[in-house]
Amino acid sequence: MNVEELVQRYSAGERDFSIIDLRGAVLEEINLSGAILHGAMLDGANLRRANLSQATLSGAALKGADLTQADLSGADLSDAVLDEAILEGAILDSAILDQADLKAANLAGAVLSEADLSEADLEAANLTGADLEVANLHQANLSKAALERANLEGANLEDVNLAGAKLEDAKLEDTVLESGDSTLIS
Repeated sequence: MNVEELVQRYSAGERDFSIIDLRGAVLEEINLSGAILHGAMLDGANLRRANLSQATLSGAALKGADLTQADLSGADLSDAVLDEAILEGAILDSAILDQADLKAANLAGAVLSEADLSEADLEAANLTGADLEVANLHQANLSKAALERANLEGANLEDVNLAGAKLEDAKLEDTVLESGDSTLIS
């Protein structure tokens, strides 16, 4: 299936595009709100400013994809592979990212308020200035992550790996650190 056919079928009311292969495709500003893209192969795709709100992208491959300023609010990205993806300024409020692979992803300025990032791998991710207010990061790996100026107010950081993480000027009011090793915060 190519991009034109996807747009046509979506416009006609079809929503299930599981396991679609659009690696490297240009999908900039596309509206796929509520689409089911479970297991989709979107490595290296251009999804800048795309509307993927409420979409199901569980198990999707988005390695190196450009999701700059994309709307992923309420989307299910559980078990998705987003390592080295660009999510700068993306809206991910209330998104499900449990067990997602976000190694070295760029989430600078992203909105992740109330997102579920439990057991997510955010090693060396750039979360500078990101909004993680009331986010669930239980057992997440944030080792070597850049969290400068990030808003972590009310976030759950229980059992989080923060080894080598940078938290300068981060907002940590009402943050839950119990059971975690707060000595790893640098």
